[in-house]
Amino acid sequence: MPAVSVVIPLYNTERYIAESVRSVLAQTFKDFELIVIDDGSGDKGPAIAREFADPRIRVITQDNRGLAGARNSGIRAAKAPIVGLLDADDVWHPEKLARHVAHLAANPEIGVSFSHSRLIDDVGAPLGLQQSPADRPIGIAELFCRNPVGNGSSPVIRRAALDAIAFFDDTRGRLCWFDESFRQSEDIECWMRIAATTPWRFACVAAPLTDYRITSGGLSANIEKQLATWRRFRDKVKGYAPALEAEHGPRAEAYQLRYLARRAVKSADGTVAARLAWDAVRRHPRMLREEPARTIITLLAAFGVCLLPRALYQSLSRTAVGLLSRTPKLRV
Repeated sequence: MPAVSVVIPLYNTERYIAESVRSVLAQTFKDFELIVIDDGSGDKGPAIAREFADPRIRVITQDNRGLAGARNSGIRAAKAPIVGLLDADDVWHPEKLARHVAHLAANPEIGVSFSHSRLIDDVGAPLGLQQSPADRPIGIAELFCRNPVGNGSSPVIRRAALDAIAFFDDTRGRLCWFDESFRQSEDIECWMRIAATTPWRFACVAAPLTDYRITSGGLSANIEKQLATWRRFRDKVKGYAPALEAEHGPRAEAYQLRYLARRAVKSADGTVAARLAWDAVRRHPRMLREEPARTIITLLAAFGVCLLPRALYQSLSRTAVGLLSRTPKLRV
């Protein structure tokens, strides 16, 4: 039995899958299996994954069920007591598994070990930005409001923590860990169930061990749909953690609105960006004290793209990006 099962959901990402697989095979920690779930891909991605001549790799094909469904299939097939999740367009640094396995071994109360993540673009170039949560145990309110895990390729999870939240989906007729009714926000929904309904704790390895790719065609591109899905997630939290939702729900939604405003700025959708940024501050004015720099920059960027002539805004944006690129540990 391997020590770690690595699960890669694969759907029409032939451009990146070879790099993702190679990043797993390059791990300094070698006792793993790699399970690639072909989630009904229509491109050459599955064939590329099968070209790797390594007995630790399995490619499993299924009809399209979405990211949550592909992860569930991978977890179901996993043999190890630790499960690592890696999206097919992201990349792990060589020491990632070794650092997380050691972290879990030294801290038996931790169920989810995650890391800092470096943001990269379509071609793998660093964007000069980094998701850098604090190096300490994460409380449930912080997880709900800020999702410090950051992305689905960051956590390495004890199988026991996943099995503690497993449920039988009557509609789909199978055991699930991720809720397959979510096509977005499925990550934070899963983390919240672990945090709210089990004794397992979350903690961070303070090193950039994951490269998280920001692509123009990713799931987060549809901002209004993502907001609607996040609000459905908030409603679900109300069902199993009503006191938490009542106390922290408005703050959590404000920070989600601010995040989506930044996504709208990136898409140059000024009207949406300004509306979301202003709504975030209106719902939770204290964010101006809690995170003044990030909040003010978001407001300026949102109203800038909304009000300034496009050529002038693009010129200012290029200057800002140039400055940001010289700040490799800027948090996002």
